[in-house]
Parts: sequence; C-alpha cells; structure tokens
Amino acid sequence: MTEIASKPNAAASAPPNDSTAVLADLERYRVELTAYCYRMLGSSFEAEDAVQETFIRAWRAIAGFEGRSSLRSWLYRIATNVCRDMLGASQRRARPVDLNPARTADAPLDRGLPETAWVEPVPDARVVAAAGDPADVAIARESIRLAFVAALQNLPPRQRAVLILREVLHWKAEEVGELLGTTVASVNSALQRARATLGSRKLDGEIAVTPLDDEQQALLDRYVKAFETYDMSALTSLLREDAEWSMPPYELWLQTHDDIVKWCLGPGVGCRDSRLIPTSANGMPAYGQYKPDEGGGWAPWSLQVLELEPDGSAIRAITFFLDTARFFPLFGLPPHVD
Repeated sequence: MTEIASKPNAAASAPPNDSTAVLADLERYRVELTAYCYRMLGSSFEAEDAVQETFIRAWRAIAGFEGRSSLRSWLYRIATNVCRDMLGASQRRARPVDLNPARTADAPLDRGLPETAWVEPVPDARVVAAAGDPADVAIARESIRLAFVAALQNLPPRQRAVLILREVLHWKAEEVGELLGTTVASVNSALQRARATLGSRKLDGEIAVTPLDDEQQALLDRYVKAFETYDMSALTSLLREDAEWSMPPYELWLQTHDDIVKWCLGPGVGCRDSRLIPTSANGMPAYGQYKPDEGGGWAPWSLQVLELEPDGSAIRAITFFLDTARFFPLFGLPPHVD
C-alpha cells in the first residue's frame, strides 16, 4: 500500500504558509488517532510515536494533498502505514494470562520479559475524547480494554486495521477498502477472519467501564480500604472466585483467593501499608500504588488497573504494572508521596 503523497516533490514537501491553521487541523485528530494506533500497536508509547510520525508525514505532504478524501481519512491512511511499518519489526504483545496457565503462590518468580512483550496501559485522557456522544465514548472505552487490545495483537496487521475501522470506528467497507487500497470483498473477508480469531479468544462479555455508578464506586472504596489496611479477608471478599492477579513484566499470574493471600503475605508482603492514588487507564479504574519507603513516605511500586463486574458486585481482574519509571509520568502520578 502506498500512502497519499508518500514521495512528494520538493514543492509539495514545503509546509503551507498558514502553518498555525495546518497544525490546528492536525491536532484536533490527535486523541482519536492515538486511540487507533494504541489498538494497533498495544503500546501507549509506540502509539504516541506513531501519531507524531503521522503528523510529520502529513505536514511534509499537506501542500500536495488534493482533497480526494477527507483530511481525517487521509490521516488514518498515513497512520495505518506507520503502524504497519512499526509492526513489521515487533513481536506480538500480550498479557501474562495469555501466555500460560495460572500458577501458585509457591511457584518461583520468573525473570520477567522485556517491555516489548506486554500490552501496556494507556491513560484515558490520551485516547478517549473528553466530550461526545455517551454511546461513542462507551464504545471507545470498551475498545481500549487490556483484554480486547491484547486479543487484537493476535491478528495480522491488515485484519487488525480492518476490524478496528469497521467494528470500532464504524467505517463503511467501501471507505476501508479505499484506505487500504483493496476491494470491498477483500475487506469483508478480512473482517470475517478477524471476527473468527477474536471469537476464539473467549473474551469476557460486558464489563464496567467508566463513568462508574454508585455501586461500582462503593466497591472501589472498599477495595482501597482493604488494600491499604492489608485486610486479606476484606480484599478477597471483593474478588471474583476466578479473579486474575497479574504483575507484568513477570509471566507468573494467580487466580485463586488462597494463592493471592499467600502471595500478598509472602513475596508481596512489602506492599503492606501502601497508599493508592486514583487514576484511570484503558477505560477502567486504576491506582498508582506507593509502598512504604525506608527513607520516609511512600515510593512508587505499581500501576494497578482493575476490571469490575458491570453490576459492581466484584472485581474480575487486577493487573499490577511494575514499571513505574515509565508509567507514572505518563499518568501524571507523583514520583513520591510524603
């Protein structure tokens, strides 16, 4: 696939005179393009890099843009090319629960995998519009769930793009075919194969996505109290029986209440007396976790991302992202709590 004006001549390479207007035109698509690239790549940092590269390519080629398609469609075409270029050299990102069966708290802690192995969390503000139709906002949040983004990584890049454009963004098959430089029949075939692959992933059905109702917020309040007081009985009472407890970059993950308690009171006992600061990630409630610092106060330990039952009755999964040096600045979380 060749993107529009991918090899502009010297005149087309020069930005137009009204650079402020051009930048404003590009900037208003940043959030939705970041969301698109995040779904394609599974990495919040790579998504931002991809959008920046998209804007650079668009800036260089804008003088030669003839308006045969809308500016939005043109940007999505460039972004798709950028993502496909990036995906050509990277491995499939996943979650610990996608790689192996649950283990016990007695299992030795593995050495961990590099950051490129994992689907990364993303702040809601980077990928979900602050305002808009509530139904569209709900779809946007649902489609950045960790489980959904991880499932997308099992699709070849073209199928991935087709499914996102058709199922999430609701583009017409003709529009997707034009963007990808292919036929409607090819788009429909790719969509059918993508649906079949995702269907085999056994994704959970409906989940709670923000904004939260009173019952869901009450559940979160109880969770914060239970975790900060390290009350294992109260904590496990909030977890679904088969709740997933995972800690990237480690492959090990837990699923039974007994194993979660053993872990918290064993290898994870340093988390006792932690403090949690609320945020949001992937359309779900999240917390910056700070554990006691020997020098005083509390030091960053993990970014917790929670999945709730839609009725607020239980927590389905908690993912503890331990690379706080990368994620806390991204989420605007303080480097230390005093």
